[in-house]
Amino acid sequence: MVFVLKRREVIAAGVLFCAILALVAGGCASSGKGTLSEDDLGIRKGSLFQEKSVVPAHGEYSKAEAGTSKTIERAFENSPPLIPHDLTGMLPIAETGNLCIGCHMPENAAGMGATPIPKSHLMDLGTGKDLKGKLDGKRFDCMQCHVPQVEAAVPVQNLFRGEFRNEQGRVRSNLEDVLNEGVTAD
Repeated sequence: MVFVLKRREVIAAGVLFCAILALVAGGCASSGKGTLSEDDLGIRKGSLFQEKSVVPAHGEYSKAEAGTSKTIERAFENSPPLIPHDLTGMLPIAETGNLCIGCHMPENAAGMGATPIPKSHLMDLGTGKDLKGKLDGKRFDCMQCHVPQVEAAVPVQNLFRGEFRNEQGRVRSNLEDVLNEGVTAD
């Protein structure tokens, strides 16, 4: 269906747009009561034009040793879990030097008190091929998805609440089971 606007409708829309633009521009440019300066916009409370002076707020990373930390609930089903322990001496992570897999490979995890790497990391997600207990070569860079938890003041209240199909989803992945859910082959 094609809509054809009459000339006066286009002019009316243009006038309305200009009026709104003038109100917004006038409100931003004025320094009257009830308006915000550029330094007051956003959550960082600093000039939007001076990036050199912006310093991100840093919190404290966990100092708990690996194996002694408490598992952090996932944000939502199959979200990458946060790293609850200290990473001192474990970085950098490389394909041929990855200290994470020493504790988190399924055959080691229980004895180490670690969360096991899920089956989805031990398969080629592109083909669905089971890699027979070997880590997919595209999954060696753990910190591409998993990040350490930081204790820091929250600048904006987060009202998001993740949903889980079952209680295990709060601490374990079921991605390999639900990956093709709803997908049908023709």
